[in-house]
Amino acid sequence: MTTQPMTARTAAPTTAGALSIAHGARPVTDGTTEVLARFEEWVRRSPDAPAVIDGTHSWTYRQIGAAADEAAAALRARVRPGDLVGVCLDRSAALVVTAVALARIGAVYLPLGPRPGERRTDAVTEDLNVGCLIGDPGLLPPRHRTGDRLDLTLPGEGANATTTVVAAFAAPGATAHSAPAGAFYAVLTSGSTGRPKAVAVGEPALGGLLDWYRATTGLGPGDRQSLLIGVAFDPHLLELWAGLTSGAALVPAPDEVRWDSVVLADWWRTAELSVAVAATPMVEPLLDRPWPQDLRLRHLIVGGDRMRRRPGAEVTATVHNAYGPAEATVVATTCAMHGTDSAAGTDSAPPIGHPVPGVTVIVADADGRPVERGTEGELLIGGSGLALGYLDPELTARRFTAVPEGLDLPGVERVYRTGDRVRMAADGQLEFLGRLDDQVKISGVRIEPAEVEAAFEQDPAVLSAVVTAPRTADGRARLVAYVRAAAGAGLTADALLPALRTWLPEQAVPSDVRIVDSFPLDANGKVDRAELTRRAAESVVSRPGTAPDGTAPDGDGPAGATPGERLVLSAARDLLGRPGISLADNFTEAGGTSVLAARLLTVIEKDSGIRLRAPELLRQPDLRAVARLVDERAARQPAGA
Repeated sequence: MTTQPMTARTAAPTTAGALSIAHGARPVTDGTTEVLARFEEWVRRSPDAPAVIDGTHSWTYRQIGAAADEAAAALRARVRPGDLVGVCLDRSAALVVTAVALARIGAVYLPLGPRPGERRTDAVTEDLNVGCLIGDPGLLPPRHRTGDRLDLTLPGEGANATTTVVAAFAAPGATAHSAPAGAFYAVLTSGSTGRPKAVAVGEPALGGLLDWYRATTGLGPGDRQSLLIGVAFDPHLLELWAGLTSGAALVPAPDEVRWDSVVLADWWRTAELSVAVAATPMVEPLLDRPWPQDLRLRHLIVGGDRMRRRPGAEVTATVHNAYGPAEATVVATTCAMHGTDSAAGTDSAPPIGHPVPGVTVIVADADGRPVERGTEGELLIGGSGLALGYLDPELTARRFTAVPEGLDLPGVERVYRTGDRVRMAADGQLEFLGRLDDQVKISGVRIEPAEVEAAFEQDPAVLSAVVTAPRTADGRARLVAYVRAAAGAGLTADALLPALRTWLPEQAVPSDVRIVDSFPLDANGKVDRAELTRRAAESVVSRPGTAPDGTAPDGDGPAGATPGERLVLSAARDLLGRPGISLADNFTEAGGTSVLAARLLTVIEKDSGIRLRAPELLRQPDLRAVARLVDERAARQPAGA
């Protein structure tokens, strides 16, 4: 996310006296916001219409409904209304059936993703009163793998499907939190205590957002809706239920689509998608090349990170720059952009727009009072789109607060303090400016550095850890960890990272881990985080010494390096922000995420004309093997190609 230079509380030209308060339109509804009821209506109206299309496999609304009935019947003896159920499945018909089954029971859907990490899952099931986990028994944590299990009959076909699914039961922790009354789903967000927080959302909040989504996109029978977003993240709920409540077909994405922006565009085409949701870092590379002209895609909802440029005039889909924390039910504000806009194609960051129906936004000062338009402040969100709160009531009380005294805001009973810095223009549009606290976004996922630090400190060989988030030259944040070893412990980054991945999502694993003897201290005797961040940022530009291959960190490769080796090494060092990595390093183990892999493939293609696929990159043991592929294909290209 690019941070713009700015001065705190700097006012821009505006209408004198106008306060930074904006209201979305009246909610778009025909009298009901019940999510499940809308799905049931389509089962009755068009039972033979496709509900899920996964490659050569297809399931009708009738078939999804019948499979959900069977799953619900099997679960009802052990799962009650209001119970939290952790779902460890990937994007597939089985996942869709499970979501419908839990909604029919009245249980609370808690998506964790197919491989949430053993220790992270254990932490979740200790802190939260999770009735059971549903997933592949071989991928569940030991406590659930060896306990009481119930076999479930779910669709086993599709790109991401698993052939065996069980509901696994284990006793929750003694002080575990339950879902609040009225919860429809819950999702995890990063927690500063070192353990993830869970946000609970009610059915009316999701239903109101889906009403807006259908009205905006025109999604309906005959259309195809993407099912692309990682299952553990809240936009997944928008995708899944948007399709099921509109009579459209959901199309699960194969996993490689999430790694490669060109493969993403190819998938939009072959899957004949009408409406899609995607993370900003995946879409931005597509805006730098000619837009495919043979897509059925009408609307593209993009979010999770700050957009750095607007779509060009050749982009045929309406692109919606969406903003919204999980605490405000996926989307709170949007800015719709078209190829015909006068600003199309400019490199300036677009605004995050106006509030969606039912949502009120306020830009407030440190005391929670609205500031004048044109003045920066913290974004507060209220209205019908707010989540019920966290499963921890004390945390809810801190972040969901009363409406500032003296403000008359119809339909707003409380507000959520986002911690985001924004500015409201005279016309009510919001401009995103950054964070007020230490929280950062990595590849579209909110990360609390304290959670990453706590994960390091689970290792008895680690005395303490400090995690910083410097930015690269193009404004992207990355995580750099400084780790102090306990007395007598011999630590290496390679030894720490495997255990870390069992605690954290992919995006929260630092791209650089440095073992240090001590931390710099400020005048108050506290760790000088600003100094560590400066050092980390400075090292991206230049780090003394040599890499393991004998090259200077800012060099192009070892003596005699091939063109492919120079290209791959230079690009990987730049993207990872690690000047010291060598051709012998594995891209993923060096901190490469799915989004960074997509960027690496884009750089390789742009600079060499060689188009690698994501699975090819991920299968290679090290960067030298990736470079070998580039060199081999370059040698096969016709002269002058």
